[in-house]
Amino acid sequence: MTSVPAPGRIVVLGTGIMAGGIAAGFVAAGRPVTVLGRDLARAQATLASALALAGPVAQASPVAAAHRTGLLDSPQDWAGVAWVIETVAEDLALKQRLFAGLDTEVPPGVPIGSNSSSYPISRIAAGLTTRSRMFNAHYFMPAHLVPLVEVAMGPDSDPALAEAVCELYRGIGKMPVLLRRDIPGFLGNRIQHALMREALALIDSGIASPEDVDTAVRYSFGFRYAAAGPILQKELSGWDTLMRAAEEIYPSLSNSSTVAACVTERVASGRTGMKAGEGFRRWTPEEVKAERAAYEQRLRAAFEVLGLGGPA
Repeated sequence: MTSVPAPGRIVVLGTGIMAGGIAAGFVAAGRPVTVLGRDLARAQATLASALALAGPVAQASPVAAAHRTGLLDSPQDWAGVAWVIETVAEDLALKQRLFAGLDTEVPPGVPIGSNSSSYPISRIAAGLTTRSRMFNAHYFMPAHLVPLVEVAMGPDSDPALAEAVCELYRGIGKMPVLLRRDIPGFLGNRIQHALMREALALIDSGIASPEDVDTAVRYSFGFRYAAAGPILQKELSGWDTLMRAAEEIYPSLSNSSTVAACVTERVASGRTGMKAGEGFRRWTPEEVKAERAAYEQRLRAAFEVLGLGGPA
């Protein structure tokens, strides 16, 4: 299987928020990008968003003139393409149709990824002739700021090509992790959901308020995790300490296989968070705008802590 060509074009399929953020990371790194969608105006708007997120330096670079848009269903020139990633709606049948077309259209040496967080690449690419060059490539929102990209292999994925995709991401300043098996939730979401299950159980039981849960996470281990992940943290503090604490704590942790009542009740009543104006608390449009801006500012500041330089 051919390695990823370093100077090649990046093709982003889809025109949603994730597509713009993903494209921005490549634009900011000086890679030519093509955004393909079912509506040309939306594709153009997504590319414009990516250019804005990438910043004025990227917009003024010589490669900026090479960025382009097109229609997803139209014939494409795949010459010089290094990486294709889809970001279309979370609809398995839609993704399968899309990948079936890419299977025959995209030259065999070019890797193809899916940003799906719900469907493993083994299901999306099932039965396709060139599924060995297909992977999940899962980003976290906002994609232009969060450094992690999870590259997950299916049972037929080429390990060498997976490593090459990871190297492509390192080359644009992202932090890829490689999963050698496509398990539900990949890596980040599995760990995140384990934490969230316990956090919601504490709220459900009346032990702590949502505000106190957030404070406990942000200003204790969450604060430390920007400097060291959980494994390195315990290398620093000692596994014997963890073992003694775990023997006391593990038996009382939530192992529920259903979503917490405090969430299901809110979703049933339409209180789905900021987008609905209410979740665990009410939100005015002004508060939403201010909190989103503060959130993005904190993410940008985290780049200095992590030593990653500036984000897109």
